Amino acid sequence: MLTRFLLPLLFGLVGIAILVSLGTWQMQRLTWKQAILSDIELRIAATPVNLPDQVDQIRDKFLPVIVEGTVTADEIHVLVSQKRIGAGYRIISAFETGQGRRILLDRGFIKVDQKNAARPLGTAEISGNLHWPNETGSSIPEPDLKAEIWFARDVPAMAAFLKTEPILIVARETNLENDPVSPLPVDTVGIPNDHLQYALTWFSLAVIWLIMTLAFLWRARSMQKGFR
Repeated sequence: MLTRFLLPLLFGLVGIAILVSLGTWQMQRLTWKQAILSDIELRIAATPVNLPDQVDQIRDKFLPVIVEGTVTADEIHVLVSQKRIGAGYRIISAFETGQGRRILLDRGFIKVDQKNAARPLGTAEISGNLHWPNETGSSIPEPDLKAEIWFARDVPAMAAFLKTEPILIVARETNLENDPVSPLPVDTVGIPNDHLQYALTWFSLAVIWLIMTLAFLWRARSMQKGFR
């Protein structure tokens, strides 16, 4: 009679083991991701350095830099949305350094109704982080050049449009006075870290599987007693 319960019991134990192993793996991935995020946060908050002569997209991502130069009137408006604020634009300006380089500067956020508001230009000192955001994709529309609206920070495309090097500094602090643009510094908020949620899902499924297995065995045993 024991053999009648062996297969469902084995099936239940194997299922539980698989689900628990998946949850454990996600916890390991959580530890790994937290270490990466911690390293990025330390890198973002490090002491700013001068803009390197040769910039490497992989090596220098998130590198804190400080530059002096001129904020030009050449700019791009990237449509974004901020929590508790609403829709607005990131202002991406062409910035000419004191060394004669022309690069991209992400000045920060303005509300939609401030798109055409006067913004200070000219000599400025900027501290921020180098960044090459990955915001493009098949679901992201191409820029509407007629309406002067972009839908993603595509560094190569923005650089070609504004005739700059493909280098983007996301401002953290500036000395521009009476600037309506609010800096949106680089942080780790946009980097997904859902491993804890996945782990809890797998562990919850393991508990449900265990309950279902016990319920099935109890019902099968009850039915067997009823036939006696």
